[in-house]
Amino acid sequence: MESVEQAAGANGSPPEATSNRSAAQTLGRLERLDVWSLSYMFIGIIGTGSLFILYDIFDINVAFVQACTQVVDGCTPQTAVDFLGKPVLYHLIGYGIGTLVLSPLSDRIGRRHMLMITMLITGIGSVYSALAMDFTNLNISRLITGVGVGADIAVMNVYINEVAPRRGRAKYTSLIFTLSAIGALIGIWLGLLLTTPAAAWPHGLPFALASNHFTSGWRWMFAIGGVLAVVAVVCRFELPESPRWLIQRNRITEADRVVTAMEARAAQHGPLADPEPLTVTVQSETGSYLALFRERRYRLRIPGLLLTMLMGNVVLYTYAGGFTTVLSAQGYSPAEAGMIGAIGTLGFVATGLFTYYFVERLERQTWVWIAAVLNLAGGSVIALSGSNLLLASAGAVVLFFGFNIWVSPMYALTAESFPTRNRTTGYALVDGFGHAGAGAALIMVVPVLTQLSLLGVFATISGFLLLAAVAVRFTPRTRNQRLEDVSP
Repeated sequence: MESVEQAAGANGSPPEATSNRSAAQTLGRLERLDVWSLSYMFIGIIGTGSLFILYDIFDINVAFVQACTQVVDGCTPQTAVDFLGKPVLYHLIGYGIGTLVLSPLSDRIGRRHMLMITMLITGIGSVYSALAMDFTNLNISRLITGVGVGADIAVMNVYINEVAPRRGRAKYTSLIFTLSAIGALIGIWLGLLLTTPAAAWPHGLPFALASNHFTSGWRWMFAIGGVLAVVAVVCRFELPESPRWLIQRNRITEADRVVTAMEARAAQHGPLADPEPLTVTVQSETGSYLALFRERRYRLRIPGLLLTMLMGNVVLYTYAGGFTTVLSAQGYSPAEAGMIGAIGTLGFVATGLFTYYFVERLERQTWVWIAAVLNLAGGSVIALSGSNLLLASAGAVVLFFGFNIWVSPMYALTAESFPTRNRTTGYALVDGFGHAGAGAALIMVVPVLTQLSLLGVFATISGFLLLAAVAVRFTPRTRNQRLEDVSP
């Protein structure tokens, strides 16, 4: 490993020293930028992919009931919960493969290239789902989609973390998360429109399209997802490479070009501060899990981050993949359960907007505690609502707001906790194994939940967030700190 100060060297310094000085200077110029300094169009470009990812995760929430009755012999709306675990498990296995195997490649070949590759894989999987004629092929298609989704989430959050201003890393992660929430909202409402029969409000949508003559709505949903993925791939050609990654790879001229453009945009908001004096740490091992474990700093961070993500994902995926199915098993009709979930996604969108404005006011860890409290409050309202669907829907809004409010701060914290040379690798390790919790949720937790009262369901799920809140105490404080100070 080699550390070179910005001021190091003098006239006659060897080319390597000059290069290192340039790297430190370029990084110092980047670090002084205190506003979003890329085109806002790039947020939309990244957000398009994020929108698709949550659309893909949530579309199965409502659509699976219809899909199950067509591709699984003997499946009914009431028994669909018994079959839900397998496609979601395949998706999560793919997620783990994508996160752990593919996303670390971005530490070697760059964030931009991987963002295009991962979205392409995701789109292929979605089109395959639309064409699946049996349960086996549906499961395989979900695995392929999961590979792309898992890798894309890791690379996308690392990219945002590296180009956002220091005091806005979680803020801009939350902005992308808002577009994710819109994707979830589109997925669940479109599922309600295309895969449930018409019913009087609030028991369903009066203009819903599913009928004995239209039973392919779930295929249309996956096909639309494929189109969204293609749009995202094309748009991502416009993204610049992360200047931090370019600096780490000693591609200083390219990094300087990106930073110069960022400075020009930032200067439109006011005079720029002087470049900050920094140390550049160069290490040849990139995309290496072993390198992370060799360094005590990162070795000690991994357990807290991993346990937080694991417990949190039990909650996230229980709701994302099983909310409608669990409610159906509790006696709600598929249309009623879908309607409650669809209205609940409004709370998801509100989460993204709320955290955009307020996430930087508290440490990342505090938001996990807040999530646990709001999750229990919203769930309790649903459980006590009886047959009042409007009250249940209001509870769902609070529930969806609560169980998502920890996500963007935790995404930011995970990316901040590892060095540029292995940032995606570290994120992949935590997120990949952390999603094992999601697999456990769908395989072990959801079937048990159907045997509990609704109040017992939401109390049990809230318990996992409380465990996450305890685990997150053992993670570093990163808010408003330079990445190179937190993770050299």
